[in-house]
Amino acid sequence: MKYRKLGRTGFEVSEMAHGLWGMSGWTGSSDKESLAALQLATDLGCNFFDTAWAYGDGKSDGLLGEILSRNSSPPNPAKRLYAASKIPPLNGKWPARSVYKYQDVFPAAHVLKHADLIRKKLRVDSIDLLQFHVWDDSWTDVPEFRNTVEKLRRDGIIRHFGLSLNRWEPENGLKALRTGLVDVVQVIHNIFDQSPEDHLFPVCQELNIGVIARVPLDEGSLGGKMTLETKFPKGDWRAMYFGPKNLPPTIERVEKLKAVLPSGMTLPQMALRYILSYPAVSTIIVGMRKPEHVRQNIAASDAGPLDQALLHKLKAHRWDRKPQPWAD
Repeated sequence: MKYRKLGRTGFEVSEMAHGLWGMSGWTGSSDKESLAALQLATDLGCNFFDTAWAYGDGKSDGLLGEILSRNSSPPNPAKRLYAASKIPPLNGKWPARSVYKYQDVFPAAHVLKHADLIRKKLRVDSIDLLQFHVWDDSWTDVPEFRNTVEKLRRDGIIRHFGLSLNRWEPENGLKALRTGLVDVVQVIHNIFDQSPEDHLFPVCQELNIGVIARVPLDEGSLGGKMTLETKFPKGDWRAMYFGPKNLPPTIERVEKLKAVLPSGMTLPQMALRYILSYPAVSTIIVGMRKPEHVRQNIAASDAGPLDQALLHKLKAHRWDRKPQPWAD
């Protein structure tokens, strides 16, 4: 496993981060298997974990808290693990929209309440990175935003603050980044979703803001195993995302990607190494519910970035999309 600086936080984080959404929000997950995968990732060098209160109303935070507890001093004082979690929007709406008032989404009392709940689940005094789970730049100048973040820091509730940007809206956050309040930004970035490279990444490099790349496998399509017949159980979020409007064009694009896949490289490996080819990216959140997923994904970090010739070919697979109801 290789490591990169998470912007100005100074944290040296693993290139492959462990995402916990699938451990509570997707079907087919088992707590026992999830904990085994988390521990294996830790043993293999993963030290950055991303969760959110919305992932099972604190369930994923609790699973991570168990792993943090198992691997803290005195059992292994040299092993520093970093926990990132997120505050859900009070109005329960994903993604954020400018028509929503900041006070209806992240009022101070709501933020402070959930920060405390998350701390208890993680079993920590101070959260390494606390993020707002949604964001709209129209809220940037609301005084309560600055006052809340400054209080979280001042009271030692958090070490660093971040924003998780809306799907397919990487520039809806640039104004907030320039306030000085945001240490880390989380954004969708993969072979299809290349738009963060246009403006977001340069601003993050200018301001030394850490970048967490999420959805590296496009919710699973870049795993290479889905077909036009793929169905997800009712209640699984992917059943909506990969519905009739999205599944056919996605499979068509995945098949075209397979045509440029180098011999000896898997599609997920190419997808992860594509993201690692960008120095602005600090770490990649990968869902790893099973131990075999852990081994496969960590191997991508060992292999490093892609060569320039392949990167050039992958530019042609950019897929610019606009927010859709089925992708919320």
